[in-house]
Amino acid sequence: MTEIEIATAPMHRLCKKAGADRVSEAAAKELAEALQNIGIKIAKDALDFAMHAGRKTIKAQDIEIAAKKAMEK
Repeated sequence: MTEIEIATAPMHRLCKKAGADRVSEAAAKELAEALQNIGIKIAKDALDFAMHAGRKTIKAQDIEIAAKKAMEK
């Protein structure tokens, strides 16, 4: 398991924006881990798109396409 790089405070805010009154620390950590894993998957797919286009730089469009692909599943 990799170190979680996303802080839990924003996870609490996200859950509250979704309508939660209270959010446990364990729930915030779990959300951070899930979002980190999704972010890594999107970044890897975006890198594949950039490399396919002959670039070393990931552009916003690569992320957008990769995110749409991830959301379809």
